[in-house]
Amino acid sequence: MRVFVTGATGFIGTRVVRELLAHGHEVTGLCRSEDKARSLAALGAAAHRGSLEQPDSLRAGAAQADAVIHTAFDHDFAHFAANCEKDYRAIHALGSALAGSDRPLLITSGTGMGSPGAGLPAREDVLNLDHPNPRGASERAGQELLDAGVAVSVVRLPQVHDTTRQGLVSPWIQMARARGVCAYVGEGRNRWPAAHVQDVARLYRLALEHRTPGARYHAVAEPGIAARDIARVLGERLGLPVTSIATADAPDYFGWLAAFAAMDLPASSEWTRRTLGWQTAGPGLLDDLERLELQADAA
Repeated sequence: MRVFVTGATGFIGTRVVRELLAHGHEVTGLCRSEDKARSLAALGAAAHRGSLEQPDSLRAGAAQADAVIHTAFDHDFAHFAANCEKDYRAIHALGSALAGSDRPLLITSGTGMGSPGAGLPAREDVLNLDHPNPRGASERAGQELLDAGVAVSVVRLPQVHDTTRQGLVSPWIQMARARGVCAYVGEGRNRWPAAHVQDVARLYRLALEHRTPGARYHAVAEPGIAARDIARVLGERLGLPVTSIATADAPDYFGWLAAFAAMDLPASSEWTRRTLGWQTAGPGLLDDLERLELQADAA
């Protein structure tokens, strides 16, 4: 297939592009600059200039493709809710170019959207638009397009990691280094799911090839890692003390991350594995944190 990939030069998108090319697909990636275009060319992909802020560029890229994978997202968490609404508009722009066809659109969301509550693991058959995570805007857009006849499916992400980046753990690391202590909230029993970035890229490819409108896939290798275990490994790797802080003190320590720091977000991928034959092979989150690549200037 000729696949248009947004976020094609990003942490996840780059791996998705490589995975698609390795399995015989043609790829065009959305990019903002000539430097990014050259990096796509080095991978063997074509470049399409544009951005999330330019809906016409999204429509034009999607119109020329047999399928679209949308991994781009503005990760400025100081404006997280606004960026989720921007993603809503971007998804609608991509979907408008695919209307009236069976060309698939694979969008990205978070596993929290599948949470049934009561501490139970998130599941693929649940769509919880009442979840406090503003990322629900992405799935709201996808559901609206699906109801309009666009072939939308969803990959829901946990904390996606390697030894350089680890989802929301990465800003946690920055905060710990800045404050000189690695903290978690309360007893630290709350759990975050995780998956290695290469396993996630493979899932995007399998989900695209499966072409099932309305399907929701969980890119979850580890269903839930306790916050205190993450903090313990970080403390060892960073050479920092580890401590518990009260919920009331979380905003002072975590800043914008406080909204997520105490969330219990376990997630299952049982249906995804069974449906797609997805097998995970990458190291676990704690393994990657033990081998964390630290930048000297980040201290």
